[in-house]
This record gives sequence, C-alpha cells and structure tokens, in this order.
Amino acid sequence: MNIAPIGIFDSGMGGLTVMRALAERLPDERFLYLGDTARLPYGTKSTETVKRYALQAAHALMARKVKLLVVACNTASVSLPALQEALRPLPVIGVIEPGARAALAVAPSGPIGVIATEGTVKGGAYVRAIHACGQAPVVQQACPLFVPMAEEGLIDGEIAEAVAHRYLDPLMATMPRPRALVLGCTHFPVLKNVIARVVGEDVVLVDSAATTAEAVADLLAERGLARYDRTQEPHRFLATDAPDRFARVGEIFLGEAIDPGLVELIDLQ
Repeated sequence: MNIAPIGIFDSGMGGLTVMRALAERLPDERFLYLGDTARLPYGTKSTETVKRYALQAAHALMARKVKLLVVACNTASVSLPALQEALRPLPVIGVIEPGARAALAVAPSGPIGVIATEGTVKGGAYVRAIHACGQAPVVQQACPLFVPMAEEGLIDGEIAEAVAHRYLDPLMATMPRPRALVLGCTHFPVLKNVIARVVGEDVVLVDSAATTAEAVADLLAERGLARYDRTQEPHRFLATDAPDRFARVGEIFLGEAIDPGLVELIDLQ
C-alpha cells in the first residue's frame, strides 16, 4: 500500500489547490485526483445529494486502490463521517478541521470570518469546527459566484473585484471587524489576490491547503503508509465531464500544466 496513490476528490477543479500543497509537502507521493465536473457546483445542492455524490466519487477512487482519501471539497466535508464509515479501514481526511485550526492559530480570540459556498455556510461546519477547538466568534458569508468565476478563470479584474466587494463589504463592516478570513472553499485560493485587496492588509487570509497537507503527512507516518521513492511516475486525473477543459483550466489551480493524456473521463452514475 505504500506505493499506492493518495486519492483526492472535489466537485470540480478547486481541490487542485489542495493537491498542489500536498505535492509540495509530500514530493515522494503520487496522487489520483477526481473532479466531478459534470455535477459542479455542490454548494447549491441539498445535503443528501452532496452525500450521494461524495460516496460515488469516494468509491470510484477506492476501486482504483488509493491508500488514503482527501475530501478536498468543503461542501462535501459535511459527509465526512458517512465517508469514513463507508470506506473503513481506508483513512479519510477532510479540509474543514485543518482550516479551523489554522484560523484559530492566527486569531485565537477572533473574530474569524468564513467565506464559503451556500451549502457549507448553511451546514455550519466551520462554526462547529472552530468552536470545538476554541471560543472565537465566527461570522459567515456565502459567495456562490466565486466557484463559477474560478472555474472560468475570472480570478482578477473588474468583474472579480465587483463581485468580491458585493460579498465581502458587508462581512468586513461587522463590528468588531474579522481578524482572519477563512477561504472555506478550495476554489477560493485562486481569487486570493482580489480578496486580499478588498478586505485589506489587516485581515489574515487562511487557506486550509497547507494545514491539510501537514495533517495528511502526520496520518501517513502514523499508519506507516508514507512512500519513500521519488520515481517520476506522473500524477493522474479523473473528470466526469470535459477532460480537455479540465486539463486547460486546471493549470490555474494546480500551478503547472496538466497533460490532457493523463485526464480520464469517467461516469459516476
């Protein structure tokens, strides 16, 4: 199992920001990424639908013999207990708890702002995770247009800035003003520059990707699953729709080119 890949899934390409952090932290590991691009976004769908989609994606990766699963989708993380139960003994880790810990590390007394999809905000997963570790007050804001903007590559410029002001100005007007802002969707880090300009330099942006990578490294060591063989075997990708577009747009999130020949079209139905 040590040489088996680490599985990662997201509703689309946003989880590639988590894969990027994982690859930097764990250069010996190989990754198999699944983006459910045919059913994006998850954030506007019901909890039961998201749970069903998440289980389908997880089983598809498990069938390909991954040794650990990273749920790189904040919305799907509400299904984490169900995934851990269904896939046992496969280790399953999400991004919300590491993100909550990172936010408390920079603003232990708060206030902590959370921006995410509508589903993540309604589910209150970040509020629960932050309050499980500390008592910092939390304010939330759903930013549903950020996901399609990121998927379309609209990550800067007048449109991106106007939408960011629409969502973030009311959040930043709350008193006391948030000291930290959690990017509670894996699509949002590619919008980091415009978000930072809108909220100002005094607000620390918290991206859970690096903290998640540390949690995965610790879990691999704990289970004796770490790989120590830096062969040049490529990372591979699965997409449920438009694999050529996945390769083209995914570069924005991964930070490097994706060979279209390494993206396989699959059906989760």
